[in-house]
Amino acid sequence: MAHARGFGDVLHAIKGCTRWIDIGSGGGLPGLVVALDLPECTAMLLDGNERRTVFLRWAVEQLGVGDRVTVVRERAEEFARSPVADGIFDVVVARSFGSPGVTAECAARFLRVGGSLVVSEPPSADGERWSGLASTGIGLRLVRIETASFGSFAVLEKFSETPPTLPRRGSALKRPLF
Repeated sequence: MAHARGFGDVLHAIKGCTRWIDIGSGGGLPGLVVALDLPECTAMLLDGNERRTVFLRWAVEQLGVGDRVTVVRERAEEFARSPVADGIFDVVVARSFGSPGVTAECAARFLRVGGSLVVSEPPSADGERWSGLASTGIGLRLVRIETASFGSFAVLEKFSETPPTLPRRGSALKRPLF
């Protein structure tokens, strides 16, 4: 729970965050905690597993945040191409979603230009895991590694549009770009 609060701290520091999405929400961490910590924002919790999304819908209802938190059951690489999700989010959060290459490819399309991707990092993170990002053409760049008492987080910025061919359907997980 404390680590999820670290995501909230990072999002508080990002200017202009009014709409965010947690990709691969799983059991609701960090998404549910961040939703409680950021009552001024709307959120979407995205997961491809039916059992998890049933639980997330129940939790959203129990927490009384259903007026500003939506749960969607869909694979990230498919939903990113949807008109209701393509380029509309200020922030994407990801905890244990996948390797840096997979996470960046699946998350980039959700973000508006100027938006941020916030990813949970190992405790001794130095940004090296993101070194191949520049050569991908995804439109993301590493801005900083933020280390807080509740964890380490990579903060990436979307500086240009993501190519319409990304994320690759079915290929992102099998053959990461970096």
